[in-house]
Amino acid sequence: MDIALELCDTYIFDYMYRAILPVQPAPYGLQDGMGNATTYDYKAASSWQFKPASSILSFTPTDAAYMSTLDRDNIYRQSFSLFLITWIAGATVYFVVSSLSYVFVFDKTVFKHPKFLKNQIHMEINQAVGAMPWIAILTVPFFLAEVRGYSKLYDHLADEPYPYYNYLQFPLFLIFTDFCIYFIHRGLHHPLIYKTLHKPHHKWIMPTPYASVAFHPVDGWSQSVPYHLFPFIFPLQKFAYLALFFFVQIWTVLIHDGEYVSNSPILNGAACHTMHHLYFNYNYGQYTTLWDRLGGSYRKPNEELFRRESKMGQKEWERQVAEMEKMVKEVEGEDDRSYGPNEGVVKKNL
Repeated sequence: MDIALELCDTYIFDYMYRAILPVQPAPYGLQDGMGNATTYDYKAASSWQFKPASSILSFTPTDAAYMSTLDRDNIYRQSFSLFLITWIAGATVYFVVSSLSYVFVFDKTVFKHPKFLKNQIHMEINQAVGAMPWIAILTVPFFLAEVRGYSKLYDHLADEPYPYYNYLQFPLFLIFTDFCIYFIHRGLHHPLIYKTLHKPHHKWIMPTPYASVAFHPVDGWSQSVPYHLFPFIFPLQKFAYLALFFFVQIWTVLIHDGEYVSNSPILNGAACHTMHHLYFNYNYGQYTTLWDRLGGSYRKPNEELFRRESKMGQKEWERQVAEMEKMVKEVEGEDDRSYGPNEGVVKKNL
């Protein structure tokens, strides 16, 4: 994240902080050796010295970097800057990727499903927009610790700790985060936690790509913790970290896009995740079905979902609704979230 912070500092934040808290020149005129007045040398007067975040790619600061009382190493400035980056960049990726998926991938036939809510997309976006700044606040401590050098992130590929680690770090990241998220997600379904934190996301029984970040803030943050925890436990190359972080955002959208292209017994794609939204206590995994299989919570997606003629057929819908309503009563209580076909009205507060 130090690379992203350096980029934003050079082109945005240096100017912003200079305008808000500018350095005040000495109250007397500076003179050269001949007694002539000179301009104030902000760079010479600053105690901060530029050190590139990466030897591979860096963004050299302009004079504006030395013209604020809050220099780049100030912990409060870093915290606020990282909050803005996390919030704005996360929102940008969410809207861009979700919108692309909605336009080019998402099957609009789902609008006719009896469990698709009236104005659902609007509600999904509202929930996501409300959650994102709080998730960003909760995430900042991890990024701040990274920027201040407490993680095991490394810069150059030659700095890999073991032979071939530059390649092995990718499957290691996926295995570690998949393992952790399975247990975090399953824990969020515990009766003492579910209704408070995770139930708002299960309002979307037939989700759209815009449901990918439509969480309670603590729920969304808790499922992201393994991504941020990884570079404090295992070495991770900086650009690999940025690439994996971007991949995670895309994957989260893809498993909510309703297009069941994968019928793999290994990959936990959109079909598997739809089973989770429909039937609650299955398919908690993020990328694979491994931990669900080992934990006894795997449910194979209905074969009808992979055939165009039956995917959105009335018979399949009726079967889904009948079983789902039974699950609702078992998990959430009698009539806790029931509404009629296409009614789109939630009778109780979620």
